Amino acid sequence: MEYIYSAMILHSAGKEINETAIANILKAAGVEADTSRIKALAASLDGVDIEEAMKTAVAAPAAAPAAAGAAAPAEAKKEEEPEEEAATEEDAAAGLGALFG
Repeated sequence: MEYIYSAMILHSAGKEINETAIANILKAAGVEADTSRIKALAASLDGVDIEEAMKTAVAAPAAAPAAAGAAAPAEAKKEEEPEEEAATEEDAAAGLGALFG
């Protein structure tokens, strides 16, 4: 996760997300960085619109309950999720929203 967080910090600061910058953040945090993971992350984010990706990531959990509501009559006989699991998913979505914006 620290690799992704370093990319998010760079994005939030308006800096270029590249191998050197990611490595510097990880070093400053005291993380012993894996060069191949840094290269893979930088390559996977090359050309990605991070703002759009964050909007999509935050919107996806919100769309899931609407789709589940449409299928509810067909699945009425199935047991509902325990409240604890539902709360955990909501907490995760809220945490993701807070992380990205």
